[in-house]
Parts: sequence; structure tokens; C-alpha cells
Amino acid sequence: MPPRRPPKKVSRAARGPSLPTPVHSSQMTSLSLTYPSTYASETEDGRDGVSTIPIHALTLSDPANAPAERPPRKQRRPFRFLDLPSELRIEIYMLHFEGSGRVIDLDSDNYKLIYRKLAILWTCRAIYHEASHVFYATRTFRIFPTQPGRFFKTKKPLLARLTPSQRRSLTSLELRLGPGWNKPPRGWVVNAALGLAGCVNVRRLAVFVECDPSDNVFKGFRKADGFYEGFSRNLLDAVLAEMPFVDRVHFDAWSSVKKNGAMMTGLVDVARARGRTICWGPERNWTDDKEESTMIAFLNSSEYRLG
Repeated sequence: MPPRRPPKKVSRAARGPSLPTPVHSSQMTSLSLTYPSTYASETEDGRDGVSTIPIHALTLSDPANAPAERPPRKQRRPFRFLDLPSELRIEIYMLHFEGSGRVIDLDSDNYKLIYRKLAILWTCRAIYHEASHVFYATRTFRIFPTQPGRFFKTKKPLLARLTPSQRRSLTSLELRLGPGWNKPPRGWVVNAALGLAGCVNVRRLAVFVECDPSDNVFKGFRKADGFYEGFSRNLLDAVLAEMPFVDRVHFDAWSSVKKNGAMMTGLVDVARARGRTICWGPERNWTDDKEESTMIAFLNSSEYRLG
């Protein structure tokens, strides 16, 4: 029997890394239990306490100098405009509509002065009713357009363009006489489409006269003697007939218009025949006293100022 060869020794590097010898659970000592486990399931579940440490405590800076935590921001509640008393809301509307003019005429500049301010009416139904009433009730609306431009000869004046609710909010109207004195526009006609009968809350009618064609200055230029004076009287009488609820008529004029001229005397006679109270505007400061009115007219005349 040939002799058995001894086994060849193989180096540890050639054999590869040695595996740990498994140890039975019954042979685990108490020392091995004291070391922390290196399994991910035991270190990532937060039981080690690292996740509960504030972020500034993980830096090398002094914790005493760390910035304090900001308190949570309180959510502000929106301001409720309609919770204000109605008196304050009206004052706010008045301030909002400042700059839109006290007398409203049909003019192309209304888009710049008025239209943008009326955007507040689109907020809600309650603000629409309140703000629109303040706007239409605190301004004087001209019955017929007098500003030169594309609206002067329109067949649909400003009142005819308003809604019935807007006309009911009006409290003051103005009839301005003088523009188109030689040939009045065709749109200056009082009819049902104009909407005067719907202005039931109007108590004041202002009549302002810009010129008196009966004066000798207009001689040679007027269409006929007494033409525009008669047209103005008929126009005022038709306006008052449509508005029996108007109780007073305010007359005023430029300095060139005489109170005792054919134009003014005819208009005053129409208002008195309709039983309306006659009032005088601030431009001329006329009164019912004939002597005082004559003196005021003389002081305002060009002869007195030039003399």
C-alpha cells in the first residue's frame, strides 16, 4: 500500500476570506447582547433619538446663540366692508366719486372721469344699490347734451340712456339753453323716450341761459326775431309738463344775459304759469326784488366795469 501523501498547504489569500463560524443562539454570552445592533431596521426607525434633536443642535456653534424659533404666523381675516355702518359706507362712496364732476353731461371724456369710478358697482348687489344711489342722487344731470362733439346732435340724450332704476335715483336736472341757438339739434325733443316721467324723485330743475339772442349783438346772425326765445319757452314748458313733481326752478345765466330781457322774462313766465317756485342761482345772485336785481345787473355789466 503506497504511503498517503500529506495534504498541500494552501495560503489563506488563495483560499479567500474566511467566513465567521456560526454560533448557536444558546452560546451567546451576555457581553454580546450589550453591543448595539448594526442592522438598518433597528437604526432607521428613530429609536436611537437622533431624529428628535433640533437641527441647530447638530452644528458646532454654540446652542445659546442659535436663532429662536419663529412663532407661527396668524392668519388674518379679510376686512368685511359691509359690516361698517351705513353712514360710514355712504361717506366712503362720496369720497370715491370725488373728481367725477357735479354736473354730468353726455361727453366723450366720461370714460376717463366717470366710467372707471363706476367699476365699484360690479362688486356685489348690495354695493351696487348703495353706491349707484349715492352717485346719481348727488349730481345734476343735463337733460340735453351741450358739449361740442359727436354727442351734441345725438338723437338719444343722456336721460334716455339711463336705466329706469337710475332715473329714479336722480334728484336734480339741468336745462342749459344757448348752444345751438341759431339751429337747435333735432334731438332736443321732449317725448316719452326721453324718460323725464321716470325721474320721480327730482325736485329741482336748474335752467341756465348762456346767451340771449334778442340782444343787438346777435343782430344779423339770428335765424329770425324771437325764434330761439320761443323755442326755449316751449321746451321748458314741455319739460315741466312731463315732471309735475318738480316744485322749484332755479334760474341763472352768464353775465351777458339780462334778467329783464326777452329770453329770461319768457322763461320765468312759463315757470310761474306752471305754479313752480322761482329760485335764483349763485352765478348772478338775482333776487325777486326788481330794484335790487337791476342794481346787481348794472354792477355786473360791462359799462360799470369799464367806467
